[in-house]
Amino acid sequence: MVEDTQAAPLGDLTVRVPAMPADANAAGDIFGGWVMAQMDLAAGIKGAERAQGRVATIAVDRLVFKRPVKIGDTLSVYTTVEHVGRSSIRILVESWAQRHLTSDNVKVTEGVFTMVALDQNGLPTPVPA
Repeated sequence: MVEDTQAAPLGDLTVRVPAMPADANAAGDIFGGWVMAQMDLAAGIKGAERAQGRVATIAVDRLVFKRPVKIGDTLSVYTTVEHVGRSSIRILVESWAQRHLTSDNVKVTEGVFTMVALDQNGLPTPVPA
């Protein structure tokens, strides 16, 4: 695992969800794909807010799993718009776990998601200024 000394999350709290047994392996660690799915949902919410409309994920960069998420933890996903292009929005996404029945928060995952704004026909469209 990768250590991180960051003391607090960056960005806006966008998604908050409990980690449940159905999302875990036999050791009680939550599947990375489940964590990534929550991050993608958060990026979609933030992207749609910024684009004022429909968006789709077109790339995920630098996704790093730093610590495990355990059954019972509450996963909080934070988002920050890093860059807006003509039709794309690059969003920094951080996931933090509040450990079960404690107030301990640890950064567990971070990545950069690129969303593209779409029109009603599913084609790229400019992001409003």
